[in-house]
Amino acid sequence: MRVLIIEDEKKLSEALVRLLFEEGISADVAYDGEDGYLLASSKIYDAIILDRMLPSMDGLSVLSKLRKASVRTPVLMLTARDGIPDRVAGLNAGADDYLVKPFATEELIARIRALHRRPAELITDVWLQCENLRFDPLERTLMTQTGESEKLSPKEAQILELLMKHHGQVLTRRQLMDNVWGYEADVLEGVLDTYVHHLRRRLSQFQGPTIQTVRGVGYSLRSAHQRAESDKS
Repeated sequence: MRVLIIEDEKKLSEALVRLLFEEGISADVAYDGEDGYLLASSKIYDAIILDRMLPSMDGLSVLSKLRKASVRTPVLMLTARDGIPDRVAGLNAGADDYLVKPFATEELIARIRALHRRPAELITDVWLQCENLRFDPLERTLMTQTGESEKLSPKEAQILELLMKHHGQVLTRRQLMDNVWGYEADVLEGVLDTYVHHLRRRLSQFQGPTIQTVRGVGYSLRSAHQRAESDKS
């Protein structure tokens, strides 16, 4: 399990990193809203711990921006404000849970694990789109604007969901394997490559975005425009 902590109080951030490590959870840290947004939108996490009050971009703005970018990672919002309007504002912005400072460490760990256990359909409830291709993660269905559709296998759907959420970005083989099969799973890279090969064949009939191999790193879903820009560079 991997968590992103977006918290400007360095002592608290360091304490949270140690706490999560003791629970077998790895963590990255961002100390302001801008850096937090960049990490949350470019990397894959199982959960995000997000402080309400942050420099450069406040927590509500970070959260709203992430949700508009279709980043559906579960978010636990931290705040020193205990008022009902503050809780409502956080939940309305897209937070999945809310914890008031100071808090018991046991409660924070329990809430993070609860968010991680949430069924995928509660987190991924929107259509994803890249060029003419739309994908419904819940129904595992690919669809074009002309009405063509195709159902994917569960593993194919998980891989495509990750690639579409981060289209244009390179996801490493390890990121894909950890998020599809789990961090503890002993899966050979060849298994992932086989699934990607099948996905490429399915996508080719839609004449839309394609999955490109980044040698020695992983895969990236790219639109025609992104492929053209990549070729120029």
